Amino acid sequence: MAATRPTLDDERSLFSRLGELMVFAELGSIAPALPILLNAPRGDGHAVLVLPGMLASDGSTFVLRRYLQALGYQVHPWKLGRNWGPSTEIRQGIRDRFKELSNRYQHRISIVGWSLGGIYARELAREYPALVRQVITLGSPFGAGYRVEGEPDPKLAARLRPAPPVPCTAIYSKSDGVVPWEACLEQEGPQTDNIEVQSSHIGMGINALVLWAVADRLSQAEGRWRHFDRTGLHGYFFRETE
Repeated sequence: MAATRPTLDDERSLFSRLGELMVFAELGSIAPALPILLNAPRGDGHAVLVLPGMLASDGSTFVLRRYLQALGYQVHPWKLGRNWGPSTEIRQGIRDRFKELSNRYQHRISIVGWSLGGIYARELAREYPALVRQVITLGSPFGAGYRVEGEPDPKLAARLRPAPPVPCTAIYSKSDGVVPWEACLEQEGPQTDNIEVQSSHIGMGINALVLWAVADRLSQAEGRWRHFDRTGLHGYFFRETE
């Protein structure tokens, strides 16, 4: 019996999985990049809620949260333990946590969500648009329509794909070895943007380019959101979506 020849999709999938090895370089890049990262644009110190990805907990977002705290933001974990996937308890827990912070600060809150956490973030913003300042997703496949068991659902994808009525920035990587990067893109619009970075999926919370991009997005004044500026050095490190 003749061996089956690998398809282009098979080769791409293998290349993407190998790209996850980039996480070791990302870990080593944090310390040398820190002086530059601490000179990133700073905003008004507003409250930020950070949501972890599938099977991850607040520990996975520790570096990201500490970095944003160093820039002066009031940063908060989700405090719901490990993210085992969508459930009635998780959905209500996120709502309760968000409302607790909203009541505490009496101002709009930005939400940063990694992978599945970004899907939660967008749905929170869809439900409470008047309370959300902006959403930033990190490798979140909201356009794939995946259920917990991994099967794609076109109807779910069609519901999740449109952006909520708040500014939304999707940070994604074509070397993502966990989710399809095409499913992580916001549809083009006046309040949406896509920022491509060189990153593994599991390293997005420690990748220097991701950290800088998140800082840039959060630094904008409330009500004056604008698209990511790719002039100068930004154009070298952050490419336009193709």
